[in-house]
Amino acid sequence: MSSDSLIEKLQKNLSYRFRNIELLKEALTHKSFVNENPETNLKDNERLEFLGDAVLDLSISTFLIKNFPYFQEGELSRFKSMVVSEPSLSNIAARLELGQYLFLGKGEEQTGGRKKESLLANTLEAIFAAIYLDGGLASADEFIRVAFTEDIMMIVREGINLDYKTTLQEYCQARGLSLPVYKVIKETGPDHKKTFEIELFINGEVVGIGVGRNKKDAEQKAAKEALKNLDK
Repeated sequence: MSSDSLIEKLQKNLSYRFRNIELLKEALTHKSFVNENPETNLKDNERLEFLGDAVLDLSISTFLIKNFPYFQEGELSRFKSMVVSEPSLSNIAARLELGQYLFLGKGEEQTGGRKKESLLANTLEAIFAAIYLDGGLASADEFIRVAFTEDIMMIVREGINLDYKTTLQEYCQARGLSLPVYKVIKETGPDHKKTFEIELFINGEVVGIGVGRNKKDAEQKAAKEALKNLDK
């Protein structure tokens, strides 16, 4: 398949059509290709990668601020670091099949460059920048949100590193509130399958209730509810 045909196919995969196709070609060009083929006058993607990292950071940070208003800075940072990690970026790049579209030097090709996580992640960031320069921030933001939806929902669904108790404690400390107090108000079920109900008090008032199969789970759910109630 010709280079132009590959570029056309990739644009369909990206669901974005470039006005300036040279930006997309630059995003796909590894420095090894430029070094081995200087006559092509292509630029490598390292400058776009630099810009794409900033565009990604702004887009994901804005998404988290809007959708998780009760998270404090520390929790937002932990969440963002998971979303924009190299494994996450390379997984998205693999879903988009970016590897087959790269312009690589022979040495990089022979050492499996099309499947390298770091190379794929960097290329994806370069594409974010290319879309930003070609279509503006709104276009780049929409592309990033669509690309990352699956990963963000997985993190939310599985609750990876989302420690609501720590977040609530940070919230209280930042606002001069008393620290949360958790009290078990009910235990039901047989010993091997108990259910715990916990009330969470701040400044002597119940601000959250959680029910779980163990105390830790119930406390996390109570803290999550408290964060929502306190932010109203």
